[in-house]
Amino acid sequence: MPNVRLTKSSVDRLSATNRDTIYWDDGLPGFGLRVKTTGVKSFLVQYRNKQTGRSKRKTLGRYGPTLSLGAAREIARALLADVVRGADPVADAQSLRHSPTVNSLATQYMTEHAEPKKRPGSVRNDRSMLDRYILPKLGDLKVIEVTHQHVQKLHNQMRDTPYQANRTLALMSKMFELSVRWGQRSDNPARGIEKFPEEKRDRWLSDGELQRLLVALSEHPNQVAANAIRLQLLTGARIGEVLKAKWEDFDLDRAVWTKPSHHTKQKRREHLPISSATCDLLAAMKAGASPESRWLFPGRSPDQPYKDLKKFWSSVTTSAGLQDYRIHDNRHTHASHLVSSGLSLPIVGRLLGHTNPSTTQRYAHLADDPLRQAVDVMGKKISGGST
Repeated sequence: MPNVRLTKSSVDRLSATNRDTIYWDDGLPGFGLRVKTTGVKSFLVQYRNKQTGRSKRKTLGRYGPTLSLGAAREIARALLADVVRGADPVADAQSLRHSPTVNSLATQYMTEHAEPKKRPGSVRNDRSMLDRYILPKLGDLKVIEVTHQHVQKLHNQMRDTPYQANRTLALMSKMFELSVRWGQRSDNPARGIEKFPEEKRDRWLSDGELQRLLVALSEHPNQVAANAIRLQLLTGARIGEVLKAKWEDFDLDRAVWTKPSHHTKQKRREHLPISSATCDLLAAMKAGASPESRWLFPGRSPDQPYKDLKKFWSSVTTSAGLQDYRIHDNRHTHASHLVSSGLSLPIVGRLLGHTNPSTTQRYAHLADDPLRQAVDVMGKKISGGST
């Protein structure tokens, strides 16, 4: 394997022999030209892996109109510089070639993480975000090819729906975090991307609105669904927890609702004290309940719970004259009335099952009401004594 000074004229002059021959460049060690017996000329680099000591060779491309000597030398110089820094171009190329696509990663994420570990509603949300936003843009890319810029661009394109954009970003971050654990890449390209500001919903019912809702519930012909809403208002539970509740979960003597871990958002068992009004509601429901069903709110089949309250909720809120009020906002109503009555934010957070104190902090301004009433007591005394 002779050493020569590779120039355009020398490369053009080199001709085929009776065997493949490599001519190494005197000017750039590790860079060479291979001339095959057919006369085809290709540039290559040869280097030694710094970690293993193994010698490796990588073909850069065929000499011709699309790859000149100068271009090949620049590519070789960059690759050999990467080798000095510890890279292995051959191994990197093999990793890229065998790397799974984002489509494959999404399938693995759903089957190995989402479906075994997340609630059915969360699994459906993940599937929807994958199908609508992530896979149409990134699905055909290799996992190892996805860059910070790819993720940033997708997130920016969803700026008009900031809440959905941030949930999609969180899903991508989780997927790529798992891809690192699964050995598919070395970093998470979604890390460090700033989320869009979100305006939290602060919708709950005033005393007057709450009374209108209670009247609408009492007048509705579907009292099974009405009792589900009453239980939600009394406990502040998520509607999914209410509809999936079983009679065995309640101890009316001790006034405790034990929520199974597979029903709660935090995937942990919760013991929730319930009020005497809640016990009265449950006792009345129990008296008229079918002995065939374990569910508080059985559906059409006694062995299945009530599935959906959308039509019922639309009817009730229309009758009550409530605008822009979702069924989930009943949790906010429950919490806001507790805080306004003087209960501390940590206590309310525990009743609602919040694991992060900042989640309950949205009600902080309501805690001023009982304090303001307290300070007004002395104010009235002073004002009254000075007149």
